[in-house]
Amino acid sequence: MNMERLLKQIEFIKQIDQLKYIARKTKLFNSDRHENDAEHSWHLAMMAMVLLEHANEEVDLLKVIKMVLIHDIVEIDAGDTFLYDTSKDHVNTEEELVAANRIFGLLPEDQAEEFIAIWREFEAAETKEAKFAKTLDRFEPVLQNLSNQGGTWAEYDVELSRIFQKIGVIENGSDFIWEYTKEEVQQCAEKGIIRNK
Repeated sequence: MNMERLLKQIEFIKQIDQLKYIARKTKLFNSDRHENDAEHSWHLAMMAMVLLEHANEEVDLLKVIKMVLIHDIVEIDAGDTFLYDTSKDHVNTEEELVAANRIFGLLPEDQAEEFIAIWREFEAAETKEAKFAKTLDRFEPVLQNLSNQGGTWAEYDVELSRIFQKIGVIENGSDFIWEYTKEEVQQCAEKGIIRNK
């Protein structure tokens, strides 16, 4: 047994508790309470197991689960950037890379390297696992907004074309989920809940 290794792992475990304090703009289903990053990551992991059959390609479920559990840990340092923010680009990978190196660097070297590699793979969204993980990451807040009368779309007056621009990556991981998403979001616009432009 390696005590130094265990102590590094415990330090990382303590650090990631901070994820529970990172508030997201989206709210829980049918709720006024904002979701936090830890809840979001847990929900995505469950969605990966439940929705696996709808992936465009056969994927490694464990790898997808690792991705969705790891992907937002960098926000402990970098903060959560709202997907529809007009003042800051949601793709702030450089800032997040510094965070990834610091936070995952708390782990023993082999684990740190694995976690950083998984995080980078998710961000690049090129592998079939990363595409499906990104599908889930975009799909969950869509479902939340639909359950909350437009949620952040209505609150921040986001027009339909911008919504589709931002959530279009859903199709890369699941054509079937994308078809459902398009129809539901379009209906939301037709009801006047969001701006139909």
